[in-house]
Amino acid sequence: MLVLDLRVFNRPGKAASSRGALGWSGMYVALAAVFAVIVYFWQGHQAALEFVTGYVLELSLSVDNLFVFLVIFNYFSVPEAQQRRVLFWGVIGALLMRGIFIGAGVGLLSRFHWVLYVFGGLLVISGVRLMMGTHQVNPAKNPLVRALRKIIPVTPDFVGGKFFVRNKKDLRICATPLLLVLVLIETTDVLFAVDSIPAILAITLNAFIVYTSNVFAILGLRSMYFAVSGLMKVFRFLHYGLALVLILVGAKMLAADYYKVPIAATLCVVAAVLAMSIAVSVAYPAKSAG
Repeated sequence: MLVLDLRVFNRPGKAASSRGALGWSGMYVALAAVFAVIVYFWQGHQAALEFVTGYVLELSLSVDNLFVFLVIFNYFSVPEAQQRRVLFWGVIGALLMRGIFIGAGVGLLSRFHWVLYVFGGLLVISGVRLMMGTHQVNPAKNPLVRALRKIIPVTPDFVGGKFFVRNKKDLRICATPLLLVLVLIETTDVLFAVDSIPAILAITLNAFIVYTSNVFAILGLRSMYFAVSGLMKVFRFLHYGLALVLILVGAKMLAADYYKVPIAATLCVVAAVLAMSIAVSVAYPAKSAG
């Protein structure tokens, strides 16, 4: 579906329309709903509920990625027509890395129970950092980007949608700023995976459910960015809601040996917190500079 989105239904190199992106976002949500029904008849009520809860949790935490995408694209002044290409490869890389993270996380929790407390503590700390505004990304200080600039020369300007070009004078291969943007997108996704993977492992250790809920959340992320990129500043309290979700899920993991929180209750709490943060953002919009 991602390839069809980029190569068939939308022409490469052209900016995405908000209406088209909104339609694709709705389609990915509908596909996740259909998949949840399939899981219900295939693996039962509990597995389906775990998938829906995991999907809502991952999708909500992925919203924080959208703000980071906006910062990165603005910092590098990425043309809107090329943002689609970067996000396409960024999503592919995220799918591969999430699979590795999930396999490692499930394996660790299955063998070493005390890792549950480590993951829970990390989520609480991440939630507090996000609440205080310290959970941010500075493109200029990314170590991989700085290392890449030392390893390979980088062209001063973008060259269409290319990541590499050959210098006409000395025939050396050079990277374009688009490659730096892609590296930054991938490394920041690793940072977010440290939050999101332990969060969903608090819901279930079924690796199939964990990975598929991640897949559906990530697949719709690119379309969601273009659909709501112009509205991100409207939801100025959303990051507080996301921070509270991380803290609550972390607390759920820390208390798992003493009290088992029902999956349905977790789903309701996550949805309620996000809805409240959005409602408060709409009710109390940011004051204009003028």
